[in-house]
Amino acid sequence: MRASEYIRNLAANGTYHFTTGDAIEAIEGNAPAVRAQLRRLKRQLLIAEPVRSFHVIVPPEYRRLGCPPAEHFIDELARVWDEPYYVCLLSAAERHGAAHQRPQATQVMVRKNRKNIDCGMVRIEFVARGDLDRMPVTGVNTPRGVLRYSTPEVTALELVGYPGHAGGLNNVATVLAELAEEMAGDELLDVAKLCPVSWSQRLGYLLELVGQDAMAAALHPFVTNNARSYTPLRRAADVAGGERDPRWKLIVNVEVEPDE
Repeated sequence: MRASEYIRNLAANGTYHFTTGDAIEAIEGNAPAVRAQLRRLKRQLLIAEPVRSFHVIVPPEYRRLGCPPAEHFIDELARVWDEPYYVCLLSAAERHGAAHQRPQATQVMVRKNRKNIDCGMVRIEFVARGDLDRMPVTGVNTPRGVLRYSTPEVTALELVGYPGHAGGLNNVATVLAELAEEMAGDELLDVAKLCPVSWSQRLGYLLELVGQDAMAAALHPFVTNNARSYTPLRRAADVAGGERDPRWKLIVNVEVEPDE
């Protein structure tokens, strides 16, 4: 068997991912020869290699991208890494119907820092959170299986927790205005208990800013009972001269202007 026949057989059986080791074992050739065949298939854009030794078959409709969409192989890659994950932040918000603009990369939460992936025109941005396996997720069917996404409530809290990965606070507020429509107050409170209280302080303020008062109200008792000190709205900005918001124990040290 040659590598070209091997990937045809995989695709015919609904499998679009394989490792170099899988190919060497199935083709029963010597490793250098099999790797050479795989390199030829890559040059022909029949397969792509998002990370070393992990390959994906590229269907004809995605050859212009040089790689299938990230959603087609993230779950399988995480299995190979034996790594918990979920699609997060702006990518999750888009899935929940709250995308102001399409994210330039698919954002994936993992346990430790990983180098971003560029595969053809497809980009995956990894964000690290050590306790991600405590977060509730939702399963979404894709053409290649089920993909894990952060719930709307996790997504909202992480948007304020990782604003640098979400286009800044102006964009976070814009997304929250729509994302709040998909959230449940009791579930938001449950997730808030698993996150730094400063995230709830910022989130409550931003929810009120965009007119989502009912969802903000679900967080307010938690903040009242657990916030021990004032926290800056923007962590990296100077707090001097910032107005103090006693309701959220927040130092409003930047002006947030969500898009209309």
